[in-house]
Amino acid sequence: MVQKQSATQIRRIEELQHYVRTVDHVKKLVAELESNRAANPKIINGICGNIARELSHMRQRALTANLGTLPDVAGQLAVVAGRSGTGLNMKVRALADGVSSMTMQLDQALKAAHDATPEKDKEDKEKKPS
Repeated sequence: MVQKQSATQIRRIEELQHYVRTVDHVKKLVAELESNRAANPKIINGICGNIARELSHMRQRALTANLGTLPDVAGQLAVVAGRSGTGLNMKVRALADGVSSMTMQLDQALKAAHDATPEKDKEDKEKKPS
């Protein structure tokens, strides 16, 4: 049986898909950073700055969206991307691992949003005495 999704579910799914697009963009920036290991430090710092900015903005949006530990991970990765002095190999590895963690969390949240029963059905079930 196919369930019709409520407006709240649709809004939540669209919101989560926006986060997925942001994570995909950050993943591309991390791949670009990895491929430019031997580049001019100015270029590397520019890419790291873009990653840190994207993740900071994502953290701010995710704090109000009730997404579990996703804002914490995004904030920590923004700090890793913005930090200078650490080895580039370590930075790329940490960013890649963090992005894959955020991807898994968003996949789980999307699955939960799709599988959730509409609020109207929940209210009807609560009102009916068993």
